[in-house]
Amino acid sequence: MNPYLDIHPEVAAALAAGKPVVALESTILSHGMPYPENVDFAHRVEALIREEGAVPATCAIVKGRLKVGLGEDELMLMCKAENVGKVSRRDVPVYVALGRSGATTVASTMILAAMAGIQVFATGGIGGVHRGGEDSMDISADLQELAHTPVAVVCAGAKQILDIGRTLEYLETMGVPVIGNGTDEFPAFYCRRSGFGVDYAAANEEEIARIIAAQRALGFQGGILIGNPVPEEYGLDNAYMEGIISEALQAAEEAGVRGKNITPFLLAKVKDLTGGDSFETNVMLALNNARCASRVARAMCEL
Repeated sequence: MNPYLDIHPEVAAALAAGKPVVALESTILSHGMPYPENVDFAHRVEALIREEGAVPATCAIVKGRLKVGLGEDELMLMCKAENVGKVSRRDVPVYVALGRSGATTVASTMILAAMAGIQVFATGGIGGVHRGGEDSMDISADLQELAHTPVAVVCAGAKQILDIGRTLEYLETMGVPVIGNGTDEFPAFYCRRSGFGVDYAAANEEEIARIIAAQRALGFQGGILIGNPVPEEYGLDNAYMEGIISEALQAAEEAGVRGKNITPFLLAKVKDLTGGDSFETNVMLALNNARCASRVARAMCEL
């Protein structure tokens, strides 16, 4: 066991008993949603996972400790986001060494989940190749983590603010299987369709669990990406959202926003431009992903 790792007793007991566990990130709380709406979401997503027969394990770094599963005080720390940084792979050693608190991204949540022995992780949307990334080289560390860390990630696609085509090309190059849950088209976060296909359209969560089990049995070390479209009643129109995102990107350019600050800035701008519709969609797709991940984790335990 890693000396810097703390596994919540409920999570540790579930893992020891071979029960299904689903990892959750904390960046969606600290940097993806406003307070106090994020508190309601945090409780809803954990309750939903329990209703599906699994145990939630929200990940974070608290005062230099790697946390897999949070108590209520730690959850509130992430939601209030006071002196809470955004932590990807490169930041983890700094936050541990200096005793800082940080919210984990997709990449760093995968790292903590793998350390604890959790095989399934639910997020909203993954990071990827940013628009214009062929010039800026702005490519999320999430993609490298998917290539090297054995955790299955359930998402509603790549965030629509990204270049989804290049993101999928990068994943193909790195050998990451992209599986659709009941869809042959990779979802586009706010929208059910992106115009880009998946590697394989799985019939259901049980089939996805068998694919993950086969990957592990073959000794492959990387992850699997599972595209789970937002429920139809909450999906937004693709052409409408492309216009909104173009406007948000222009605002980011004018404000000089770069690096790790770009995604929170764009998500907040998109929320404002859609009159809050994108926020509701964000919440519902994240809950839907947690439901899917719980069923995948449960099916894996049954295998």
